[in-house]
Amino acid sequence: MQRLQRHHDMGGRDAGPIERAEHDYAPWEKKVDAILRLASANGVFNIDEHRRGVEELGPGIYDELTYYERWISAITHILLEKGVLHVDELGREMAAIEARWGQP
Repeated sequence: MQRLQRHHDMGGRDAGPIERAEHDYAPWEKKVDAILRLASANGVFNIDEHRRGVEELGPGIYDELTYYERWISAITHILLEKGVLHVDELGREMAAIEARWGQP
């Protein structure tokens, strides 16, 4: 039986060198980490659901996003799925942020 290999599963493929240098995290990356920890600690979703969310990102978007961009995308989809956030609420907040920054 042949094993289904999803796009995110890089095992056995030449993906180039891994950057192992430590770096400072951007404030928004720290916030994403905090959101994940708070949501999972409070039972909103668990780490397995989050992993599923990351793994379900399509090949195009998965490759274009950074590590923490994948995390926040997965978190957003899960919160929408569970009805914690609503699309219209998310849209209004994104529009307000764009207006504050003066760019899309």
